[in-house]
Amino acid sequence: MSEAGDSSPQPGNTSKPKAGDRRRARALAMQGLYQRHFSKTPISDIEAEFMVDNDMSKVDVMYFRDILRGVHREQAELDRLVEPFLDRPMKEVDAVELAIVRLGAYELKYRIDVPYKVVINEGVEMAKRFGGTEGHKFVNSILDKLSRRLRLAETRPR
Repeated sequence: MSEAGDSSPQPGNTSKPKAGDRRRARALAMQGLYQRHFSKTPISDIEAEFMVDNDMSKVDVMYFRDILRGVHREQAELDRLVEPFLDRPMKEVDAVELAIVRLGAYELKYRIDVPYKVVINEGVEMAKRFGGTEGHKFVNSILDKLSRRLRLAETRPR
């Protein structure tokens, strides 16, 4: 799957990142958020750990940092946005799916440069890769409903 319109140049680098650079950034950020959920390690320590322990040469590092820090910083707001669409209490949502939904909610609200369809598709793909058997359906449902609220002009039928 191509992520057309979903990449940004790295600082000091005049070329665009390769197609999967943001996908890898999202996956690492989601894993960092998952780790934070259980460990309560400061987000700056998680970021530093991921920067050292992973090959970041094929990752949109600026995007990784933005979404990791942003989701952490805006978590209460993101949870308020997501909660009306949940079919269970927030504390009962699987930690992987919760990290993916929060990440998608952050992108929908704060990264309008990323098309809503890309946000939903990337969330679904992460849920298939990292989540439970039916987790991708849950993620798709939540992000689809949230996109209609946050990206009305973009999601409105033409």
